[in-house]
Amino acid sequence: MIQIDDAGSGSLVGGTIIGIIRTETLDYFYDIIPIELFKTPYFEEKKYKDYCINIIKEGFENLKVSKDENVQICQGYIFDKARDYLKEKGYNFLSVKISEPLQSIIEETFMDYAIGLGIPLDYLQYTKYPFHFHRLLKWVLADYKERQKLCKTGWNSYKKYSSVKTEHYTDYLFSPNFRCLKCGNIIKVPSKVSVIRFITNKEYFIYLHEGCYSSQ
Repeated sequence: MIQIDDAGSGSLVGGTIIGIIRTETLDYFYDIIPIELFKTPYFEEKKYKDYCINIIKEGFENLKVSKDENVQICQGYIFDKARDYLKEKGYNFLSVKISEPLQSIIEETFMDYAIGLGIPLDYLQYTKYPFHFHRLLKWVLADYKERQKLCKTGWNSYKKYSSVKTEHYTDYLFSPNFRCLKCGNIIKVPSKVSVIRFITNKEYFIYLHEGCYSSQ
């Protein structure tokens, strides 16, 4: 059995992982749809769906997938063109909700990828999978000039909230376990901190070391 799934298509930050596994042997192949394809004009042109087909082609070659094997492919929109491709090429496939073993493996792959982009592991765990849009927006706004490059800027939600009005001020932090969302290090308490406040679906606060704040 071959399973095909994606991870990260719902994450504001980063591209999207496409993973393929042979369930009997756990032979695994993955690649990343680059973040550039989720930006204007490529996002509106749905170029990410074409790239998805390219990854599946390469993955099938790598895993030596035959047309006699059963293939399960995720029902998600990102695979719209891929399903047409599989049908055209005569593969025996079903569109289903993908479960184990691929689900956990591909989610871990995306987690590692997101950490590589600079998001701290404990913050990723705090956002809860799939990564919470507004909490990831906090991480982006902590260093907007650099991190907006990592965002799916073609999204309507990004266009709506990325220019949200922010307020900056200094305060004292006494509660432990807060991490500076600019440098990624724990903020020792008690400590004077820089705070960025903004409101989207609710009020959010970004805490930074006082020396880590810079105007965007």
